[in-house]
Amino acid sequence: MIPLSVVNHDRDSAGLQYVYPVVSRRAGGVSVGINLNTNNACNWRCLYCQVPHLTRGTAPAVDLDQLEHELRTFLQELLHGDFMQTRVPVEAHRINDIALSGNGEPTSAAEFSQVIDLIAQVRRDFALPETIKTVLITNGSLLHRPAVQQGVRTLAGLQGEVWFKLDRASATGMLQVNDTQSSLDKVREHLITAIAWCPTWLQTCWFALDGEPPSLQDENDYVQFVQALSNEGHKLQGVLLYGLARPSLQAEAPRLSALPRSTLEGFAARIEALGLIVKVSS
Repeated sequence: MIPLSVVNHDRDSAGLQYVYPVVSRRAGGVSVGINLNTNNACNWRCLYCQVPHLTRGTAPAVDLDQLEHELRTFLQELLHGDFMQTRVPVEAHRINDIALSGNGEPTSAAEFSQVIDLIAQVRRDFALPETIKTVLITNGSLLHRPAVQQGVRTLAGLQGEVWFKLDRASATGMLQVNDTQSSLDKVREHLITAIAWCPTWLQTCWFALDGEPPSLQDENDYVQFVQALSNEGHKLQGVLLYGLARPSLQAEAPRLSALPRSTLEGFAARIEALGLIVKVSS
């Protein structure tokens, strides 16, 4: 069995359909991933995405019984079996979170709210402590849907968090990096919705394209966007700023490269000057 590491996020590493463990560099422990997009479909197409054969679309129907069985079985193994000892580096021998992420936008699943309810019940049955978070990793594009909002409200009741993708704070930048036509106004509206219902972090991937780092204008757009939120009283938990740790599986992969840690920290300092916590992962 191949040991897990920050560069091995194989969705099949546990041999399950919906549940997969990863060692998260941002979380600093084992993250129990929930992959609702088993068809590798997403409504965005980020240049740095590591999903193979990524297609445009939404999550297929979710077999809730199968998901529940897998989650219960895997948590039992993780808590009481030898998975930690045989598959996980010793420095990561802790369960950090249950994270809805996977191979596409998880909120595109019609059963999203039911999935959150299911996770809540399993958490109660296993008496998981609040220190093991439940995290929704999302591009936020579907937060206008009532069912998604209901799921986010339930998530908040689990002391959960939303990690809201914002890689660039301009329509041009989002089109280039995320291949989406979403307007910045719509992103802002959905982000404010997330903040209102659940503790929310921005998650931002910062990398070089064609050998060039993000421009000063990219930095300024981002800082101004975050500053405006703060000025209007919309309080973020902070920013998760990360670079490229694993290779993209998109056609643009040869054009992408990691930035020096110093570049990430320089940008982080500008965000921190706004009074926000910034966690940097290079």
